[in-house]
Amino acid sequence: MEVNRTMNQFAQRVVVALAICLVIAQSVAIAQNLGAAPQVNVAVQGQTGAQPEGAFLNFVNWVGNVIAPVGAGVAVLGAVGSYATGRGVFRWLATAAGLLAISGLTRLIEFWIAQGGGGVS
Repeated sequence: MEVNRTMNQFAQRVVVALAICLVIAQSVAIAQNLGAAPQVNVAVQGQTGAQPEGAFLNFVNWVGNVIAPVGAGVAVLGAVGSYATGRGVFRWLATAAGLLAISGLTRLIEFWIAQGGGGVS
């Protein structure tokens, strides 16, 4: 009886994990398409997202504006789960803070690049 219950819980967790992966994959596929919208604040003047410099900027923006904050949210959920089971939460909260710091630094660098496009005066 105990084995069946454990297997049922495992199967439920697998289904939930697959559903979450499907939602994330769909969001990533949609987020990669700019559609008809122009790309703004390009680091190198005259470059587009199809060129290496624009593609690198898109990747940095994606990490800083999407991946790091989502990862921080997942880390906070991990901290809540660890707290609920009586485990330590510091590593989860430190990971969340680090991911938010990465996000903030990439946004700051993006702002500096947008403001300093005219060169050093």
